[in-house]
Amino acid sequence: MDKTGLSFDRMRTFVRVAERGNLSMVAKELGLGQSTVTRHLNELEEAVGVPLLSRTTRRVTLTEEGSRYYTTCLQILRLVEQAAEEARDARQAPAGAVRLSCTAALGVMHVTRMIFDFQDRHPDIRIDLNLTDERIDLVREGVDVALRLGPLADSSMKLHAVGESQRLLVGAPAYLSARGRPERPADLSRYETIVMSNVAGSNQLVLSAPDGARFMIPVGGRLRVDHGLAAREALAAGRGIGPTHLWLVQDLLDDGRLEVVLGDYRPSPVPLSLLIVPERAAIARVRLLVDFLAAEIAKLPGIRPS
Repeated sequence: MDKTGLSFDRMRTFVRVAERGNLSMVAKELGLGQSTVTRHLNELEEAVGVPLLSRTTRRVTLTEEGSRYYTTCLQILRLVEQAAEEARDARQAPAGAVRLSCTAALGVMHVTRMIFDFQDRHPDIRIDLNLTDERIDLVREGVDVALRLGPLADSSMKLHAVGESQRLLVGAPAYLSARGRPERPADLSRYETIVMSNVAGSNQLVLSAPDGARFMIPVGGRLRVDHGLAAREALAAGRGIGPTHLWLVQDLLDDGRLEVVLGDYRPSPVPLSLLIVPERAAIARVRLLVDFLAAEIAKLPGIRPS
């Protein structure tokens, strides 16, 4: 194949195979037969003149030359897409898909409804919502934007700080009446605590007093969960006390199913951020979604601006 005959679809196929490491997964994702994916890769390697991928029965990995070529292809494809988006946006309303990853409990409780409102305003924009508490690789998974709760390590991503999520200690009135309400932080070690198994350091409760004093209390309980909605149900059912985000339980506090424990002592707030793949940040539909979510999330209970 003449090198000038390289087409963008072959580059796109190569990029997705490099990111996913699996031919059948890419074939399904792109709506192609696996033989077509293989042909695209072979034609690309023939045109480039060097092996780009190392194939085994289980995994496809990049060669050294393939790694360099992948980086260049990614930049080219994103520039082409961005140029097309900007030209189209100048003539018509933004359209196309945005892939959004969101921490699960926040997504179920609030973000899904925000997306309904967003699509009512922008009916030509499709949203692919992925709910997970895992710190996925945005580029590898093809995600445009991720809403993250907690400290960040994605230094290569564009950061849009939304604010801090305030937390408080809560328990069901029936549980507190039966066990007695704690009067000081040291009392908390005598209570069942709903422990989040996927949160580092959750076996120790750290509380701050209004004067800045900090209290570190070892806690534990018979129930450990790895999902915020499971913790919400356990707290409401009187299975123990626990620290929680205000946006997760405000309705339960309002209707009396939960009450605040030791209200003068608070767990530390947690940063809430939107991460955007840098090459996607200039696309109009991505900008619209990021700005909309940032504004709407800032209205949630317990979200304090950065």
